[in-house]
Amino acid sequence: MKFKIKSIIPKEEFSKNVLTLITGTAIAQVIPIAISPILTRIYTPEEFGIYAIFVSIILIFSVISNGRYELAVVLPEKDEDAINVFALGLIINVSLFLLLSLIVFFFTDFIISKLGSEDLRFWLYFAPFCIFIVGLFNLLKYFNIRKKYYKDISKATVIKSIALSVVQLSLGFLKVGVGGLINGYLFSQLFANLKLAKNIVSDKVLLSYIDRTRIKSIGVRYKKFPMFSVWAIFANSFSYNYLNILISAFYSIGTLGFYSLSARVLGAPSGLISKSIGQVFFQAATVEKNTVGNAKKTFDSTFKKLVIIAVPFFSVLYFVVVDLFEFVFGSDWKVAGEYSKVLIPLFFIQFIVAPLSNINNIFELQKLALVWQVVLMCLSLSIIYISNSMGVDFYTFLYTYVSVLFIHYVMLFLIIRRVAQVGKLF
Repeated sequence: MKFKIKSIIPKEEFSKNVLTLITGTAIAQVIPIAISPILTRIYTPEEFGIYAIFVSIILIFSVISNGRYELAVVLPEKDEDAINVFALGLIINVSLFLLLSLIVFFFTDFIISKLGSEDLRFWLYFAPFCIFIVGLFNLLKYFNIRKKYYKDISKATVIKSIALSVVQLSLGFLKVGVGGLINGYLFSQLFANLKLAKNIVSDKVLLSYIDRTRIKSIGVRYKKFPMFSVWAIFANSFSYNYLNILISAFYSIGTLGFYSLSARVLGAPSGLISKSIGQVFFQAATVEKNTVGNAKKTFDSTFKKLVIIAVPFFSVLYFVVVDLFEFVFGSDWKVAGEYSKVLIPLFFIQFIVAPLSNINNIFELQKLALVWQVVLMCLSLSIIYISNSMGVDFYTFLYTYVSVLFIHYVMLFLIIRRVAQVGKLF
């Protein structure tokens, strides 16, 4: 008797869960995009550049702050095991927070000299705490995904967006400089965490299952996540976010400001749709894998959805993006629109492939993910270092960067599709 994925994961449920996440994320994306024309008129490209460096530091470390055990929260069959995975991730997160706080305290001058921005000195002391709360959000989000609390995830996303926008606008009008942007980021994460934490804190029975012995055994069971997935996601995050720091160092802080706005606007569709589909795909593909041994049907149907959305959207955007940036953000930001036009092919392929790459976690192929991410990091950093040594302009660097990484993502797609079909690479 053949299993049919339709009987395992009803299309109505998958679509409903995706729609729930997209609705909340849509509202969350619309708010900061709507206020961006105001922000670009009250903050300078240089201030956006400093803010981009701060966020890059947070993102480099927050993705590894839980030892990647947040991904394993979804996998156990029993909630009693899942809550112990959560507890282990939290312990690792607190430990990293303490370690980074000591590093920042004793090596502030050294870090600032490497970043090349004295304006970050004061805000650097807040970085460890911000890394902690972003890591906590990831833990809370995946636990809520496990429990299918998609409405709460959606609400938390909206709360985060509202807090970000209100604080950045308010402090921007008070002319506090880059502190307005950074404070908005900090408070938005805090409010979102409070919303998602309620589902765990209120379940006293579930919390009672947290046990030192279980934490230790569950840590061993999912040891591949800290052993391989940590380094894979660190390589991915480092390649993108350290790139921002190098753009500032090799070109200018203003160039980074333009580039960061381009990346933020083009990344909105991923945050709005691609990431939402990917979160539901993770849960649905896990169910199919546990039932029939592969995730072929969920993979193929999700891929088709992503392509149907991506092709028309990015095609139209390619022809209007320069004029759109100039009209929306002001003539001073036309350069960001020109950068965006070059970047569109890369964001197109990322939109499709990134959510599907969860296949590596579902089938516990962290070694594969690690190799791919390390290659991605090496390619990204090699391109900008070579571009700098050859003295090429920023546009030439961007064209080269996009072309190489596009091919790299196509190769990843072919690999993960095979894994989804047969449950292994070889």
